[in-house]
Amino acid sequence: MQVQNLGDMLFRRKKAVPAGLRAVPTLAGGLPLVGHTVEFIRSTIELLTRAHRENGEIAAFQVFNRRMVAVFGPEAHEAVFRAPDSMLSPSEAYKIMTPVFGKDIVYDAPPEKMAEQLKMLLPALKDRRMRTYGEAVVLETEQSVRPWGESGVIDFVDFCRVLTNFTSSRCLLGKEFREGMTADFASVYHDLEKGVTPLAYINAHLPIPSFRKRDKARVRMVEMITNVIRARLRDRRQGEDFLQTLMEARYADGRPLSENEITGMLLAGMFAGHHTSSVTTAWTLIELLQNQGYLGRVVEEIDRVFGNGTPVSHAALRELTVTENAVKEALRLHPPLFMLVRVAQQDFTYKSWHVPKGTWIVISPTVSHRMNEVFRDADRFDPDRFAPPREEDKRDFAYISFGGGRHKCLGNAFAILQIKAILALLLGQYEFELAGDPIQSDFQGLVVGPKEPCRMRYRKRAQPSVTMSAATELGKMASPEAMVEAAAAHGHNGANGSATKAPTKKLKISIDRDLCQGHAVCVGESPDLFRIADDGKVELVMQPELSQYGKAHAAEQYCPTRTIKLRYE
Repeated sequence: MQVQNLGDMLFRRKKAVPAGLRAVPTLAGGLPLVGHTVEFIRSTIELLTRAHRENGEIAAFQVFNRRMVAVFGPEAHEAVFRAPDSMLSPSEAYKIMTPVFGKDIVYDAPPEKMAEQLKMLLPALKDRRMRTYGEAVVLETEQSVRPWGESGVIDFVDFCRVLTNFTSSRCLLGKEFREGMTADFASVYHDLEKGVTPLAYINAHLPIPSFRKRDKARVRMVEMITNVIRARLRDRRQGEDFLQTLMEARYADGRPLSENEITGMLLAGMFAGHHTSSVTTAWTLIELLQNQGYLGRVVEEIDRVFGNGTPVSHAALRELTVTENAVKEALRLHPPLFMLVRVAQQDFTYKSWHVPKGTWIVISPTVSHRMNEVFRDADRFDPDRFAPPREEDKRDFAYISFGGGRHKCLGNAFAILQIKAILALLLGQYEFELAGDPIQSDFQGLVVGPKEPCRMRYRKRAQPSVTMSAATELGKMASPEAMVEAAAAHGHNGANGSATKAPTKKLKISIDRDLCQGHAVCVGESPDLFRIADDGKVELVMQPELSQYGKAHAAEQYCPTRTIKLRYE
């Protein structure tokens, strides 16, 4: 009992719990002085799983001298994600990324400077611009499978990592960087990734081999990206990529970004998108191969959409709802980031629990997504949970694979589009089967992928359904006619995008502007209903007429942050 209560005793000596509130219960098993440090370093996810199993929706534990509180479930997620940064700060937690991104960049910058830097990325993240990156996905996938031949065996996890290395480098750094890429880039980026582990939460500057390699890799990456910047300036070239956006960006005082700042922000983009897309592509195909019934439905859908020669376009990929649900389910079962963190800048209260200033608050998508009270039969691969009428992801702050609130991942919509495009190209051309390697999660870093090797056998399909000859189509805007044009009685389209019957009530739109990040997907879907306000967020122009219901539903469906809410009155 004395050991179990040590953390609480140390905490109470520092600050008493205010009257009317209660201290967060401490997880059992802490050791004198070091608390739960050993368990946290050895197996963070098992520690968090145990915390939920033994303590319920909230549990405190101690890592060295740092008090942490883990919370679980939609109610707790909402309280944390909606708290202002002045109350719960992500910057304090993610300073572990400073050795990778650089000093005074993103999370290491003061709040006002960080806001300016993130705003600089918006032109590259707008819906219309994001769709142009799709060309790279198709092109790189085509080139990657070209040497395969009729049949063979590949390590699919390694294949996905290399493929998304190519796509991310092309989209972020540009065509000339991608085409001049050598094995040096892959090695440097690998060392950067391996230098980001849960141990960095304790001290990101410990003199250990992985951190030393990380620091050397960061210096080399600055050199590589600086060479591209200077060559582009020298030759007066421009590109449709993140690099060009950042080269043209200016702070409020007119100052451009330095080469070091550009590198740091590009690395932030790569860390946000590359490895997460890589492991999710791998997990999705692994889960499909272990669930042959649903795999058959995915292949049937791909054949139906593309079998008549339809190019791999943005509009066509939107029809892959069965495939998209498989991707979302793989993300639910295997969220790339198993731990999201905020640091309390002030005393924080959740329900009647007191969380003192300085506490690190942890949310675990990996644990919360396995709660049976939120997701029915939560350990089972069941993509139909996202289809009508169940739609288990529609519960606010339940599905958090991309985080939540105003700091939700900016590129989540493109990530799903990218993975769908890769799967459509692969499953439309090949049949796959697992080659017998054990399927396990690799928790060595902060991004959780399948352990390697994870080999698959592939064989060219006798009658491929996807034509690999229309890469430029993916970047084109879907026409209004391609959008969903009707709504069901309760305000939702069927899985195939068509309505089942006409609505009998008036449709009303509301916007949660607190969560809006200014992607402007809704403006692209329906500029007569939505517009960008002076603060960069979306605002409503008018409530929809009956003829606009379909576009309103498309705006809701494709909003990356689930900011738009529809109801019938």
